[in-house]
Amino acid sequence: MARKTVTYVCQECGAVAPKWSGRCEGCGAWNTLVEEQAPESAPKGLGSKKGRKIEFQGLKGETPHAPRQVTGIKEFDRVTGGGMVAGSTLLVGGDPGIGKSTLLLQVASALSKTLTPVYISGEEAVDQLRLRADRLGLTDADVGLAAATSVRDIAASLGNAGGPGGPDLVVIDSIQTMFVDSLESAPGTVAQVRTSAQELIRLAKRQGFALILVGHVTKDGQIAGPRVLEHMVDTVLYFEGDRSHQFRILRAVKNRYGPTDEIGVFEMTGAGLAEVANPSALFLAGRDDDVSGASVFAGIEGTRPVLVEIQSLTAPSALGTPRRAVVGWDTGRLAMILAVLESRSSLALAGLDVYLNIVGGLKIGEPAADLAVAAALISSVSGVPVPPETVVFGEIGLSGEVRAVSRVDARLKEAAKLGFSRAIIPGQSRAQGNNRGNNKKTPERTMEITEISRLEDLLVLFAKPDSQRAGQRAGPPVAAANTRGRGHG
Repeated sequence: MARKTVTYVCQECGAVAPKWSGRCEGCGAWNTLVEEQAPESAPKGLGSKKGRKIEFQGLKGETPHAPRQVTGIKEFDRVTGGGMVAGSTLLVGGDPGIGKSTLLLQVASALSKTLTPVYISGEEAVDQLRLRADRLGLTDADVGLAAATSVRDIAASLGNAGGPGGPDLVVIDSIQTMFVDSLESAPGTVAQVRTSAQELIRLAKRQGFALILVGHVTKDGQIAGPRVLEHMVDTVLYFEGDRSHQFRILRAVKNRYGPTDEIGVFEMTGAGLAEVANPSALFLAGRDDDVSGASVFAGIEGTRPVLVEIQSLTAPSALGTPRRAVVGWDTGRLAMILAVLESRSSLALAGLDVYLNIVGGLKIGEPAADLAVAAALISSVSGVPVPPETVVFGEIGLSGEVRAVSRVDARLKEAAKLGFSRAIIPGQSRAQGNNRGNNKKTPERTMEITEISRLEDLLVLFAKPDSQRAGQRAGPPVAAANTRGRGHG
């Protein structure tokens, strides 16, 4: 009898090692190698047997649009691109207790009005699911519940899925609890997660039902298990948010049937997750214009403009190395902005502790937030608040130049809708605005627009008046900046 080969598989990245070691050579994680039994025989080559010829087709042709399963939860439908597609697989990841199971139970209940959904949990009993449904007020929804972990049993139970009398939506909570009995490794290992997902995805595409998989995340916020899991599915959604905040962000990072980087905003309430139709107003609630160190950033999340407050605090450091604490933004990007402010604008920041916070638990990734972060930092150091009712956006280069960003009109329109009357934008936006035509009504015509092309121009907005420095008459606050007044808003 052939001897079984033992391999060690990393539970973070899926790398295979011939022997155990404390550190994975693939991803650098510690204590993640787990022993697994390799197949008894290695896969053989193709040999002399001929395969079946594949028929190639041209790009031109008529392909019917995939029908959508609209849930009626607008924020969820927005992120998925208008609803789920029959035969597609959706992977949802998020921190423990963030609300993944609550959201998917609400989605299944909403679809039960027109379709037949089932909810299979490997972590909770049916009675626990009923208690959650009772708390959410969903007991009248026609959703099939089951507690199972065997993929073979699930496949046998879904034999009629997608057909007459079978379910149209299957929710698996979670994929890390599923196992295939032909593998000797424990549930949750790389081999089990990969094989279980592969079998369920193959079943969904063959029988035509929509499949939602819940995935655990690592301490770094990435979906646990092999990275290939995200390549196997059609859509990957991350459920973000701080459990101390009531806001929850559903973000699409991959979508074969819709736009990526789209977000849906929810608010956690006692009766479950409620949709937030206007997230900008919610993120800006309780904002104070007279406090230094805060600015309002007009960003773009997917197809929707979102306004969010950026707060910064600087204080003299008692340590040899000053602290740089960031919540909701990239730490490396903050280090770059601090270096540009110090080297190009002669702003002393090396001996200060810097704290930066994106209010509301939203995570910002676009470079257009550079100028808003710089405005908050300069305001914190100088003690001068950002001009009231002002939004800021623009990308900053290493030489101190302010670069243009996309979708300027959408950002300004959202700001004007929320009552903002001033905007600080990149100087290159003047040429973009002239190309739009003089007869078209734009938000710029009701707002006071300050265009700046260098970071030094931003410092002038926060210069203390002469009356505060030497008892003289104050000069104009934006003398060096290029200001275009277009009404009083």
